[in-house]
Amino acid sequence: MGLFSTQIKDNAVHFALLLLRLSTGILMMPHGYGKLMHYAERKDKFMNFMGLGSAFSLALVIFAEFFCSALLAAGLLTRLVLMPLIVTALVIVFKAHGGEIFGDAETGFLYLVSYVAIFITGPGKYSADKLLLKK
Repeated sequence: MGLFSTQIKDNAVHFALLLLRLSTGILMMPHGYGKLMHYAERKDKFMNFMGLGSAFSLALVIFAEFFCSALLAAGLLTRLVLMPLIVTALVIVFKAHGGEIFGDAETGFLYLVSYVAIFITGPGKYSADKLLLKK
């Protein structure tokens, strides 16, 4: 396969999905972990998303950014855990940063695009989902 080939190798796609899942999952986890460790300090100051209350909104973000990201990295319940991550990324990009994808929302937008791409393709064969479902 040459440098300019448009041929797609099955194993290369699965390896690329593994890299994408691991990188987005692992890189997002510290954001959630920091919020988890400082929950008491931040719960009254956090954004009150859709009238859910600051403390509950923060808990949802911690769930997505830390716990769902860990499951994403493992490839476990992949499409299910991507749903809260996609919602969180949408809020980060469009609510917290005003949709400035070429500004403050750039990183959040990259996460959003990555999450959507993984949601569309699935976890790939190098995942816990593949081991459990044996499909």
